[in-house]
Amino acid sequence: MLFAILFYLAFVVMVVGLAYKIYDYARTPAPLSIPTTPAPTTTPGVAFRMAREVVLFESLFKGNLWTWLFGWMFHVGLLLVLIRHLRYFLDPIPAWLVLVQPFGKYAAFLMVAGLGGLWLRRFFVERIRYISTPSDHLWLALLIGVGVSGAAMTFVTHVDVVAVKVFFLGLMAFEIYPLPTHPALLIHLFLVALLMLLFPFSKLLHAPGVFFSPTRNQADRPRESRHLAAWAAQIEKN
Repeated sequence: MLFAILFYLAFVVMVVGLAYKIYDYARTPAPLSIPTTPAPTTTPGVAFRMAREVVLFESLFKGNLWTWLFGWMFHVGLLLVLIRHLRYFLDPIPAWLVLVQPFGKYAAFLMVAGLGGLWLRRFFVERIRYISTPSDHLWLALLIGVGVSGAAMTFVTHVDVVAVKVFFLGLMAFEIYPLPTHPALLIHLFLVALLMLLFPFSKLLHAPGVFFSPTRNQADRPRESRHLAAWAAQIEKN
């Protein structure tokens, strides 16, 4: 019952908080045309640039190869792990999801290794250590805790995954079924719920925020069209 309430609360906080943050980002004025050059001059070009940034972390690759490598390892590993976890919310499990399972199983190591590299740089790279705050270390510790506790249930001590699936399918139907009391499972689920609760108030909001960055989502065409913020356009119209 406690974990059911916790996950209902975490889901509502994450969805409402994330929706509000996206709304806040969308209504924030961008008074200047400031795309990072060299920048595309067309809307399709901007979309292609944004896709490269989201999928390949292009600017990070140009900035620091080690940070790019560890960051890409973490995000790719996390994506595969999340896809693998869809099996707990779908019944029956699609064939393509069955094929992904082995990759998602070992992606936990990729995820934790990437996080470990990102954490080590906060200790050993002087300029990164200087700007690191306690919250930076706590977030990395939380994410590593999620990854390690999840991998432990696969490779160290096994959990009744059928009962776990029944529990989450029940939550989706607003029915509460027994949850296995395995210590690793309870730790893992608690850390996941904590991550969901804190996500809308954290630095992890760079996930949706990148799409609202004026240095990335603007075309470089100041000679062809004048850039006007909404409030400036209204003043000019009046």
